[in-house]
Amino acid sequence: MATDIIVSEDEYEVRAAILENGSCVEIFNERKSEERSLGNIYKGRVGSVLPGMQAAFIDIGSSKNGFLHVSDLQAHVNEYGEIERNIDGNGRAARNRTPIESILKKGQEILVQIDKEPIGTKGPRVTGYITIPGRHLVFAPTSSTLGISRRIASEKERSRLQKIVSKHMPKTGGIIVRTACAGCEDSQFVPEIKFLSKTWESVVSKSERKKAPALVYEDLGLVFRVIRDIFTDEVNRFIVEGSALHESILKYVEESLPSLREKIVFYEDEIPAFEKFGIEQEVKKATSRRIWLKSGGYLVIDETEALVAIDVNTGKFVGSESHEETIYQNNLEAAVEIARQIRLRDLGGIIVLDFIDMENPSNRKRVLQTLEKEIRKDRARTNILQFTELGIIEMTRQRQKESLSAMYCSGCPYCGGSGYVLSEETVVIRTLRSLKRAAARAPKGSYRLIVSDMIAARLRKEDRQKLRDLTKSMNIRVKVDANPDIHMEDFRVFEMPHNREIFVS
Repeated sequence: MATDIIVSEDEYEVRAAILENGSCVEIFNERKSEERSLGNIYKGRVGSVLPGMQAAFIDIGSSKNGFLHVSDLQAHVNEYGEIERNIDGNGRAARNRTPIESILKKGQEILVQIDKEPIGTKGPRVTGYITIPGRHLVFAPTSSTLGISRRIASEKERSRLQKIVSKHMPKTGGIIVRTACAGCEDSQFVPEIKFLSKTWESVVSKSERKKAPALVYEDLGLVFRVIRDIFTDEVNRFIVEGSALHESILKYVEESLPSLREKIVFYEDEIPAFEKFGIEQEVKKATSRRIWLKSGGYLVIDETEALVAIDVNTGKFVGSESHEETIYQNNLEAAVEIARQIRLRDLGGIIVLDFIDMENPSNRKRVLQTLEKEIRKDRARTNILQFTELGIIEMTRQRQKESLSAMYCSGCPYCGGSGYVLSEETVVIRTLRSLKRAAARAPKGSYRLIVSDMIAARLRKEDRQKLRDLTKSMNIRVKVDANPDIHMEDFRVFEMPHNREIFVS
């Protein structure tokens, strides 16, 4: 699989895109007007402790306090280098956990790390389980465990790495071996372990000198996180747009990853890189509700605060064989695109996939296997369950920040983010009923009705007779004025000639 990384910087933002076989699968964005906090470590102060929620709010000096659950104080690393938060099989807090009120008190100072950036109206989620990532290893100062990435599948390689790293374990703290370690020699680990240990010592020293709340460690910027976490020998090209950015990347790579220097390409075309490689178009598609498949089928993707629903439809796809085969082929193509859209849009939390019903169990199995295969390319932690009796697949995906649509879009001021507005006929009926109630207060009067352009047009054409019947039955006169600035669902009623507004619901 040919992988390219494209990064671009201008006066507004820094962007990075990951392309696999020419198709965009991930997009990262950092706007210069916004503060980034994911991965940062703060010396915070406990603002409040909530025993009923087994959580605390930590003042870290930002506009919103960080949310700290008790499970983020008693986490540990398993053998795969994954954080386990002492949760039982049903997702509930384990009963033997120490209550948070026995651990934290209001006003207490504590070191915490941003685990999830603010999402919507929620503040950041913080954790007391701190990790400092390097290129090959992750240092976990609050642990003592040696964990090896689950993505390193070979037991022989896992055993080799465990023996090498265990010889160089720091006196305090644990180590997580990242996927990039596969094939690395002994000499590559020692300098990084020393560097990460020294970084932690610096964090501790800084926290001792600072008064809470204070930032004591800032993670790397977007481009350098991409280099650290994604730029490996498997990457075909690292394309850079922007001379200043290109120079800083070259300097960083020459010092830390000299073997990868030749993969860095300076982009000089007049057409912007994100436009040339079709990334701008992918961003537009990724903020759309409907995604068309090549066969003619389509996906409908709806996001809520904690849940994402993805619906699969055949659309224009009619197939060429049996009905079951048509549905199977459509679902198979959808499974591949769903995995890509989840990564591209950075969807997280609970995700429900509504595939078209298949009668053949083997077809269901192959669709599930295809989805699992594509999801394995995702670096975020995911968990996929089996098909339910209704033909639905449930899955979860690690959520660290806002999705792409939440970052690029805001709620529609017209519909309030619901995606719906009242129909014109409904608004007309509501308006006439309100006018009727207003006229009942002052019969035989004259009224001025201010409505939107669309509603005014209906009252003068399709619903003209309705207005006539009302004025005749109430013995009133009504003048309709159109206002292009008024919401389609709104209207205003004035009693004439005094031009006194009458407020009716």
